[in-house]
Amino acid sequence: MGTVYVTQEDAFLGKVDERLSVKYQRDRLLDVPLIKIDGVVIFGRATVSPAVVEELLERNIPLSFITRYGRYRGRLEPEVTRNIFVRRAQWGAAGETQTSIDAVRGFVRGKLKNYRSLLQRKQRENDDLTLTESIEQLNRSIAALPKVREIDRLRGYEGAGSATYFGCFGQLVRGNDFRFTHRNRRPPLDPINSLLSLGYALLRHDIQSALNIVGFDPYLGYLHTEQYGRPSLALDVMEEFRPLVVDAVALAMANKRLLTPGDFETEPVSGAVSLTSDGLKVFLRAYEEKKQSEFKHPVMGRKCTYRKAFEIQARLLAKFLMGETDKYPPLVLR
Repeated sequence: MGTVYVTQEDAFLGKVDERLSVKYQRDRLLDVPLIKIDGVVIFGRATVSPAVVEELLERNIPLSFITRYGRYRGRLEPEVTRNIFVRRAQWGAAGETQTSIDAVRGFVRGKLKNYRSLLQRKQRENDDLTLTESIEQLNRSIAALPKVREIDRLRGYEGAGSATYFGCFGQLVRGNDFRFTHRNRRPPLDPINSLLSLGYALLRHDIQSALNIVGFDPYLGYLHTEQYGRPSLALDVMEEFRPLVVDAVALAMANKRLLTPGDFETEPVSGAVSLTSDGLKVFLRAYEEKKQSEFKHPVMGRKCTYRKAFEIQARLLAKFLMGETDKYPPLVLR
């Protein structure tokens, strides 16, 4: 089953025997064995019974709350693992240490390389795209990373790479139904940005869950600075997965017409754009299918799903911080 997504506003989550039951008024929307669940995500408002809270904590199943606009609201967090050695190594690398610099370089390199791979693939598929200059800019940034010795400068390359990527992202949105001019959020003001914001919120839930399994403190990161309540390490590890998972799903939704403008609605005051109930179900199904798709992991040398790769990357990061490997290898796919 994987992750359970509750999209019905004011739904009730209850426990019946060893099963999670989701109801709205008198209708039962979902009934699934708890043993098959590895996460629960609630969109909007819902009532969660004390029995469900107790069971989720007992089974180490995270529960996240997300708005319909893709804003992460909060999370019911099971107890972290007892692996104090991982957290000690994580905290020991904090600050401008050589270890943290190397980790940040890995995060940035993975993100920029996956940006480049996506653009290169789209360029091969569509001769009318003009992505060559953007690809070359990313190449120059990637080539410069090994010589950079300060985290702030690495952040600068990450920001410049993102600006380059989203500067041409609109070309990747094909057809006449949707347009993308620039990245906007809080709130997202167009359908493509709405899909990206929502997808990144879901990805954060999944990455943070993987970090908890391995034993990390998700709030201490290296690329993202410390900020109260922000899981900086989850945002760090997310970077290499953004184009691989979320951007790929968002583009497929638009270019294959799996979603149309009629699947979105606009809040009249703020202008925030979000999916309708039916559109949200389509997107969540596609996101879950993407997580379950398989590929050959370049480091492990075997097939795995993206869902498993979240945990694999967390474990590779732990090995690096604990001195068991010389560097952190980000997940880079061609």
